Amino acid sequence: MRKPRDYDAELKALEDKARSLKSRKVQQLGELVIATGADVLTADELAGALIVLTETKDAGKREAWAKRGATFFQSRARRSAPATERHLRRSNVIAQRTTGIRQHSHGMICGPGRSIAASARGI
Repeated sequence: MRKPRDYDAELKALEDKARSLKSRKVQQLGELVIATGADVLTADELAGALIVLTETKDAGKREAWAKRGATFFQSRARRSAPATERHLRRSNVIAQRTTGIRQHSHGMICGPGRSIAASARGI
């Protein structure tokens, strides 16, 4: 006689795998936002741009965007940063989002809601 299937265990395993895939998808989308430099945009700006992209039906524009994206990924594959540098950048972005404090490329640190010029003047 055959051993009966454990449907509950199989279902749990599938749910765990789906959860893992969703988590990886979200992480990869976040990495893509950071890699393209779109992390400097506000959530509203980024959402608005994505909405415009999805509403665009012009095949020529979409093809041009696809080519540009493929070029981006091909060039990034050859000159990607070492894992420790990527981790450091990601940690800085996470810290910026949680604290609101930003450090710009030239070393200037800005508090939440403050511009570079305001920080330079000590405001």
